[in-house]
Amino acid sequence: MRPETKPANPNFSSGPCSKRPGYDLAALPTESLGRSHRSSLGKRILKRACEQTASLLGLPEGYRVGIVPASDTGAVEMALWSLLGQRPVDVVYWESFGQGWLTDITKQLKLPDARAISADYGQLPDLDSVDFDRDVVFTWNGTTSGVRVPNGDWIADDRKGLTICDATSAVFAMEMPWDKLDVVTYSWQKVLGGEGAHGMLILSPRAVERLETYTPAWPLPKIFRMTKGGKLIEGIFQGETINTPSMLCVLDYLDALDWLEGIGGVEAAIARSHQSLAAIERYVASNPWIHFLAEDPALRSNTSVCLTLDAEPEQVKQIIKLLEQEQVAFDIGAYRDAPAGLRIWCGATVEPADVDALMPWIGWAYEQVVK
Repeated sequence: MRPETKPANPNFSSGPCSKRPGYDLAALPTESLGRSHRSSLGKRILKRACEQTASLLGLPEGYRVGIVPASDTGAVEMALWSLLGQRPVDVVYWESFGQGWLTDITKQLKLPDARAISADYGQLPDLDSVDFDRDVVFTWNGTTSGVRVPNGDWIADDRKGLTICDATSAVFAMEMPWDKLDVVTYSWQKVLGGEGAHGMLILSPRAVERLETYTPAWPLPKIFRMTKGGKLIEGIFQGETINTPSMLCVLDYLDALDWLEGIGGVEAAIARSHQSLAAIERYVASNPWIHFLAEDPALRSNTSVCLTLDAEPEQVKQIIKLLEQEQVAFDIGAYRDAPAGLRIWCGATVEPADVDALMPWIGWAYEQVVK
């Protein structure tokens, strides 16, 4: 039967993601708009974004947080081009974005000793085969596969190389073992539902030491340069951005941080995400035609939840289109490189009740198209 209740918010896109509950653009402060980001006001706001991020995430002493250009992709590229080359590197991937970092490392940087450790969509590579005498590049959560690393136990405490982690769909939604992560990147547009175009770069003291003692063999574009005269440009991590940021986007990010703090911080955000995942798990358990792409529950993402259906790819497209026509769910198709299916965002800004309301509609659409 056609469900009676629709999600109050049908935005389940995996990026840009749903704005926080109660979001109101008109409520953002505007005094910094039209002002220089290098004014005392602009610097104060940008510095607050860095400091409030570090506080909410509970970063260890000595870790730096900076706002950088070009979203999560820009932050990862900045790390790869600035830090790699001193040691051999292991690239661990199991979906398209992680594979993209391998392409950059082997075809752009052309590092001679880069080893790929990979697995198909829905699976996780053999993490025990990672060599921590080498630098290691990996995603914490495979946004396009719905597979995440279960924890940080596989990362060596006595590693000699750096761990460089693309965590854009994990930060603020999953427990992160910060002491095992030397570089972490993310963007505002994921878990906190912020606006795009800006990346966040978190560096450990070990990463800073690498920057100050190693110079890559290749030239670095201006927007990648984090040192001057062999020393870290500390201003980057105190709100003095390399290039001009959108102050409106920064204010939007601060609004999201304030909301997160108001609901109880990262712990509460993680709980909301798991509540949404649980709603999907209940539905999948009782319907044999829908499946998690990640079969192992321990590896299952609680943000980018990827599902497959007992349906042909064209039928999956029809189901997605029908749900959009009904204004029940927007932008839930699987990523273009992933197996045909659905991808439902369950980050903290999504109401678990909306996910619960969505699932019967997926069943209804499946009945209309397949049966």
